Amino acid sequence: MKKEKNEFFEWVKVIVLTAVFVIGIRTFIFSPIMVDGASMMPTYEDGDRIIVNKIGKTITDLERFDIVVFKAPDERNFIKRIIGLPGDHIAYENDELYVNGEKFEEPYLSQYKSELDGFGDLTYDFTLEQLTDRSKIPEDYYLVLGDNRRKSSDSRDARVGLVAKDKIIGKANIRVYPFDEVGWVQ
Repeated sequence: MKKEKNEFFEWVKVIVLTAVFVIGIRTFIFSPIMVDGASMMPTYEDGDRIIVNKIGKTITDLERFDIVVFKAPDERNFIKRIIGLPGDHIAYENDELYVNGEKFEEPYLSQYKSELDGFGDLTYDFTLEQLTDRSKIPEDYYLVLGDNRRKSSDSRDARVGLVAKDKIIGKANIRVYPFDEVGWVQ
């Protein structure tokens, strides 16, 4: 009887420790999220399941073109790409990105641009001043855009605006579903 009781408590300990471990990892390190909507197509499709690296933003700096998940003002999780960093001036002209007056390539948009085939620009012209009345992105804020520029609520939308660093949950670089597309995403 005593042996059965000890074995029962050993199983309880294993289950409790496993639960604490899983909750800790999910709360502080990684979290699964499902992409909801078409704003990041073709990089991420509606229904894709991704892993958000929560410690990535604290171990390394957030960089231009990182894909991040953040809490939007309506408390939903949004997934977008960082285009503008603190101190940057951002402008789009003729579907080209300019950061502090220097033209930047966006290779992840090549597929979408080729599919437009003369049907207008993917990203309409704008400047940071037109969006925010500021000439530079403030410290600890980021300008984010969805890859599907025509169908994305992002920093161009006054309801979203510039995203504060403390609203960023983490980086989204690993797709775990659909299974035929599992892997690292840039």
